[in-house]
Amino acid sequence: MPLDPMDFGFAALGGLLFVGLCVGSFLNVVIHRLPIMLTRAWRREAAAELGAAGDDPAAEPFNLAVPRSHCPACGEPVKALDNIPIISWIRLRGRCPGCAAPISLRYPLVELLGALAALAAALAFGLTWTALAAAVFLWALIALACIDFETGLLPDQLTLPLLWCGLLVNVPGAFATLASAVVGAAAGYLLLWATYWGFKLVTGKEGMGYGDFKLHAAIGAWLGWQALPAVVLLAALAGILYALPPILLGRRDRNVPIRFGPFLAAAGGLALVFRDKSAWLLGI
Repeated sequence: MPLDPMDFGFAALGGLLFVGLCVGSFLNVVIHRLPIMLTRAWRREAAAELGAAGDDPAAEPFNLAVPRSHCPACGEPVKALDNIPIISWIRLRGRCPGCAAPISLRYPLVELLGALAALAAALAFGLTWTALAAAVFLWALIALACIDFETGLLPDQLTLPLLWCGLLVNVPGAFATLASAVVGAAAGYLLLWATYWGFKLVTGKEGMGYGDFKLHAAIGAWLGWQALPAVVLLAALAGILYALPPILLGRRDRNVPIRFGPFLAAAGGLALVFRDKSAWLLGI
């Protein structure tokens, strides 16, 4: 197993980072467009159910491929030279060249995370098909974390395929035995489902959403049930550390819910990448 990035050689390392950056650029499209696509679909379904007029069916299609990427402020299409991962954001100083509207820092950060995810997967598993599967898992977690952070959604369109892919890659035991993966998927869902209902019965409030259950189930499908206690503990601790200081300083209402998905995603990613080094913690 490579322990140093230079063990891959310059060509392989450069190709690995380039692919990761490109995937990160695509993840930005998913993060921005998928919630909008879902909102439009829900509006159409609601309109059809109520017999009201919905979105104009003749309107321009909107999906992950069309329309062409453009500035949301002025509508100017993004030129090819302005769409180079990270470099273009730096060259443009984080602003649209047409109207000077700010371009979110999230774009270069997600591109960087995409590259780091590819590198981390390769360092953990070598240049193998297992590393490719691990990178796909990490990339999906990045997208889910960002979508939840920005919108409070954990779309079934991502969590459910991620769950099934976890079971499939573990048929040959890529990250866990198939039995552990199946139990992990069920236990991941039921653990947070039980926590949700216990909290609701005691407080009368909803502590998390069903998307969190499905994301935790997906993590269990990839890593096996043995990893779940450490994942949920790490996610809970990170959530507390994130929310507690603003609450103590009076800058955050304690009744405002914390979006748990980003912390689950981060804990799941760390559990995969460092699973051999933290086997004592994960119990595997």
